[in-house]
Amino acid sequence: MTIEDDIAFLQRIPILRPLGATALRILAIGAESSYLEPGQTLFKAGDPADGGYIVQRGSFRLDPEKVGENELIAGPGTLLGESALFTETRRPATATALEVSMVLRISRAMFVKMLEGYPDAAERLRDLIAARADEWARDFENVRSALTPDGESS
Repeated sequence: MTIEDDIAFLQRIPILRPLGATALRILAIGAESSYLEPGQTLFKAGDPADGGYIVQRGSFRLDPEKVGENELIAGPGTLLGESALFTETRRPATATALEVSMVLRISRAMFVKMLEGYPDAAERLRDLIAARADEWARDFENVRSALTPDGESS
């Protein structure tokens, strides 16, 4: 893949799209590609997370650390570890390749440095995150309203 192909791929990731092509070029240049064979572990639940992985090819089974949570399958275009781009955290699940797979790793340090160098991109990302937070708040309010019997106040 060329850098232009990587930029076009990154533009399809919802959280990265608002950054714009110039900022995404920095991420595309600095991202690390890794190939994994079927059964190979990308990361384990509980591991420190210092960045995100974007599935370019193949798929991964995500086995959550918490008992009772369902496993998920992540395919191309999935960003694993979005929160790790912004803050120190731990992996909530183990990611295991189900087939020959390829990921792009974006380190938190590089992501933050890119945001510092492109304040307009950082502002657009902040606006997207704020809009998502507002949407979540409305969703929670709708659930609360649905669960609260008529006439009761909270």
